[in-house]
Amino acid sequence: MTENNKRITIDPITRLEGHGKIEIFLDDKGDVERAFLQVPELRGFEQFAVGRPVEEMPRITPRICGVCPTAHHMASTKTVDAVFHVEPTPTARKLRELIYNTFMMEDHTLHFFFLGGPDFVVGPQAPAAERNILGVIGKVGLEIGGKVIRVRRECRDILNYICGKVIHPICGLPGGVSKGLDEEHRVQFLETAKFAVEFAQFALQAFDDIVLKNKEYVDVVVGDAYKMETYYMGLVDKDNKVSFYDGDVRVVNTEGKEFVKFKPKDYLDHIAEHVEPWSYIKFPFLKKIGWKGFIEGKDTSIYRVAPLARLNASDGMATPLAQEHYERMYNTLGGKPVHNTLAFHWARLIEALQAAEAMVKLLEDKDITDPNIRNIPTETPDEGVGVVEAPRGVLIHHYKTDARGIVKEANLIVATIHNAAAITMSVEKAAKAFIKGGKVSEGLLNMAEMAFRPYDPCHACGTHALPGDMPLIINIYDKDKELVKQLKRD
Repeated sequence: MTENNKRITIDPITRLEGHGKIEIFLDDKGDVERAFLQVPELRGFEQFAVGRPVEEMPRITPRICGVCPTAHHMASTKTVDAVFHVEPTPTARKLRELIYNTFMMEDHTLHFFFLGGPDFVVGPQAPAAERNILGVIGKVGLEIGGKVIRVRRECRDILNYICGKVIHPICGLPGGVSKGLDEEHRVQFLETAKFAVEFAQFALQAFDDIVLKNKEYVDVVVGDAYKMETYYMGLVDKDNKVSFYDGDVRVVNTEGKEFVKFKPKDYLDHIAEHVEPWSYIKFPFLKKIGWKGFIEGKDTSIYRVAPLARLNASDGMATPLAQEHYERMYNTLGGKPVHNTLAFHWARLIEALQAAEAMVKLLEDKDITDPNIRNIPTETPDEGVGVVEAPRGVLIHHYKTDARGIVKEANLIVATIHNAAAITMSVEKAAKAFIKGGKVSEGLLNMAEMAFRPYDPCHACGTHALPGDMPLIINIYDKDKELVKQLKRD
């Protein structure tokens, strides 16, 4: 952290994937005038894809990120299906859904206990050295810490077996997957799935005990500093229940009423992107409303994705235990939609439970061991769109190829990009609430950072540095906003 009389810089911001910084500008009274979440990397991954055989994309795109490679792998695999006009076999689809629910369970556990949870388990203003997984284990005990490690390890064992790799999966093929599941491993993995359900229920109970029974924390969760009225977007199944792997994209307005529901292939009819000169991140908005600026409320065109947004955009969870907790969350927080940003953490744990329940259901189905795991493509490739729900929200892959299947164009809109405008607004709102009269402490700055952690941002997914130096222009303005100096790096 650096600061002077008028400006505070938090660089780097912590407990997220990728790089970012927060710039806070103070007025003459020492109150926050403006705050910006800046992403100082250059987006460019789509260009890397041009000229590649499209069937290689499921192995290339996971390199975008080491935290959510499975999301990119699965979105890319579905996109390649669409490019070749081929559907996976029923067994292949079940295996893909098993992979994806296992990944969601593991990733949500990672975020709550390692990234977002320390703010609550250890405390928002605890010393920075304690706001981490070691501080969490110090609070909850070694036995519980061991369960956190065990559930992640065993879920990753499932991914490693079926996907070929945990970090960068290689199993997705147009029309199916490269490896099936035998009976021995089905039985073994079913035990992991049952433990995952038990663990997800434990995590929700821990959230109840640590957060919901602590009035100070509840006041923070429901307070205006972390509340923002936006639209919400998420994948839903045919019954409008939360879906991670497949479905239609549903958007609800600030009152929770359906605004639009569309097929993934039609995303360009509904999503447009705005740019600002102070960040390499783009800011998507609802195309039919038009860009209205960084505003909240019924007139906004800004929407949010990720766990709370998925729950707000749905009519419920797809599994029974998760549905019980879904109902409890909305009853506790005053009904749908919930606009409290910190409730993303609660919604994330509810989703982890749904993912674990889905794992059990899939592994109890012995048909998942059927050896028929691929339909071979026979049609000429051309264009396709694939969408999944990454842990961080809606993930869109879109490829166009020539008749040989060589990529001509690629477009990726990742979850953090969808949330970019909302994250920036959330950070500014929290900074204005907590930094007053020029009084700044490490704890208060963490309270400002807490505004972005619920989104679980992944800036390596949203922006990608090209090799070598990036061209850079820095404009320096005086207090009257007159340009006094310009620095360039070509």
